[in-house]
Amino acid sequence: MNRQQDQNSVVHLCVSSRKLSNLYCLSAGTQPSLQIPVSLVNHSSPTVNAGAKEVADFDVKSLVPTLSNSSSFRNEEGGNGEENSDSDIKNSDFGVNDSSDKGDAKLIEDAFREVEQLLQVHRSWISDSNNSTCEGRGIYVYDLPTKFNKDLLAQCGDMIPWEDFCRFLSNDAFGEPIQKLGRGWHHTHQYSLEPIFHARVLKHPCRVYDQNAARLFYVPYYGGLDILRWHFKNASDDVKDSLALDLVRWLESQGPWYRNLGKDHVFVLGKISWDFRRNDKSSWDDDIVTWQLKVIKSKRRNLVSFAGAARPGSSDSIRTILIEQCLSKSNNCEFLNCTSGQCDQPESIVELFLESEFCLQPPGDSPTRKSVFDSLVSGCIPVLFDPFTAYYQYPWHFPASHDKYSVFIDKEEVTKKSVDVVERLMKIPDRERENMRRYIVYELLPGLVYGDLNSKFDKFQDAFSISMNNLRQRVSRLNDV
Repeated sequence: MNRQQDQNSVVHLCVSSRKLSNLYCLSAGTQPSLQIPVSLVNHSSPTVNAGAKEVADFDVKSLVPTLSNSSSFRNEEGGNGEENSDSDIKNSDFGVNDSSDKGDAKLIEDAFREVEQLLQVHRSWISDSNNSTCEGRGIYVYDLPTKFNKDLLAQCGDMIPWEDFCRFLSNDAFGEPIQKLGRGWHHTHQYSLEPIFHARVLKHPCRVYDQNAARLFYVPYYGGLDILRWHFKNASDDVKDSLALDLVRWLESQGPWYRNLGKDHVFVLGKISWDFRRNDKSSWDDDIVTWQLKVIKSKRRNLVSFAGAARPGSSDSIRTILIEQCLSKSNNCEFLNCTSGQCDQPESIVELFLESEFCLQPPGDSPTRKSVFDSLVSGCIPVLFDPFTAYYQYPWHFPASHDKYSVFIDKEEVTKKSVDVVERLMKIPDRERENMRRYIVYELLPGLVYGDLNSKFDKFQDAFSISMNNLRQRVSRLNDV
């Protein structure tokens, strides 16, 4: 693959319309600030008269190669310029290679062609007449329970956090008049389509009240508003989909629904299709991969960090010594004093650890420490001072070779002040740090966190799965003892 050529690629996306005398095209470069020649932007050689299929062929051939190479380009852009770059390792770890790029390109090309075929079908329905006659073309409007439409309108005040959506529902959902533009112009919200369409179809001259006389069935479900009310809330898919599932059950109780398997029923939705999509794939696995990449790419400006507080009342505590050593080398060590209350905010801890190479983990009230797991999840190598903090715990989640994921400095050395912890850590080579971090992120991290109730696991086991699988294995061996 010649990446230099990829960096200079230009993407053209052109749209044809019966109302345009020429193609409407958008062009963009695959690299920031790439200068696009005016001749390319205004290029119009594939005219509208060439036909939709020819235009589609032109668009697909110019677009697909750029899309298929975009992931490789982004990896190169985010790399550090070294021989063993992040992109090289990610390619081997996650299967991003030339063969998968080609497969993605084929999927994209097929998707474009399927969309174009569907558009051709829809265009074949375009009527050349005004359909002034209603004979054999009756429209039946379902009288749905109000929870599917009117009750949703009543929740308008709580749908959009930064504005009062209710004010856009006046004048039959057209919104407030715009006097300066003249009569008939209104401040209409982009999400108002459903009640507008509903009000219009109720007055359509072809509306019929007998289901047997209808050829088209309009379902006045305000699905866009149903989704909008959950859009800015932390709601599960089960909650988001509950009303829509109720609607399906209601329609299944109606005779016309089965007449043509629902093909003569129409829904009008005022939100983009993306908001209605549900991912059946392993979303938890995807979230983990996304987090792993974030952790690996994080810029670690601190060599060492310590989030904690001194324990002056504890005679065997080494925290005061560690704090003094850290503060004396502030260019290499960042101290977050937990007496300030900042440690009560998880994001403060995670942000600090994401920016640090090593995280000091002295014992607290007990040898074990929650912060060890915070540091591992953030890709910060934990520095332990008591073997009971981790090495004699968690045999299912940590390997026996503790030097793969941690650094150990005996607390007795710290107490005697025979070691400067920061200076000791400065001597660890960059390559050794990087190898430890990659082991933490790619081998340990998924097994240290818990997926939610709806999580599906294809690539990883979370902490719960590891525990349950090992417990089942233990029980299966009881009879062998």
